[in-house]
Amino acid sequence: MAGCRSSLVHVDLYKNPEKRTHGWYLPLMAPNEKGPSYAWLDPSRLYCHQEALQDCIEDLLQPFKDDHIDLVAGIDAMGFILGAAIAAHLGKGFLAIRKAGHLCVKTYSQSYVDYSKREKCMEVRTDAIRPGVRILLVDQWIETGGTMSAAIKLVENQGGVVAGIATICIEDSDGGKWVKENYKCSDCVPDDMRSQFNGHLLESFHAFHN
Repeated sequence: MAGCRSSLVHVDLYKNPEKRTHGWYLPLMAPNEKGPSYAWLDPSRLYCHQEALQDCIEDLLQPFKDDHIDLVAGIDAMGFILGAAIAAHLGKGFLAIRKAGHLCVKTYSQSYVDYSKREKCMEVRTDAIRPGVRILLVDQWIETGGTMSAAIKLVENQGGVVAGIATICIEDSDGGKWVKENYKCSDCVPDDMRSQFNGHLLESFHAFHN
């Protein structure tokens, strides 16, 4: 599987690379410019590029092309963007898994600890997941796995089936490994770029500094 080596770095939002190999769009993601209280990169920059967003969606869905999916669920907040785009691409409905306190209807809730080690709670409406419904869970990123594990519990506690998990990157943390070992997963990172993502330093970041 071809990756995005430094000689092929493409960071221009308004141009296409000569070759659109798997994951070519990953260098579009911008590095953190504001310090340690923020995430180490901004994946949402690639959504600004029309072909990048489409290729990202198609790459994520490739492992599920023959699978039955009833509903797509996205995790608050950045998972809403990718999840809704995937739902529209599949012609399926979209379920928002919200941070606690935002839904004005009856909900089921699940506490968890996120990548920043803060205790949080997520919730979902009670009327959307029926026993046997096959749900594709989508988030922008899996770092420690805590957020995704909570979303899985919300689905399974209502009798839903996790048909798969799709995210731009699943890092090789203990939680990330657990998710990959127990569920059918898809991410966009080629094998030859995996170490860059686990080390939180992409070679493409040099292009932004220059």
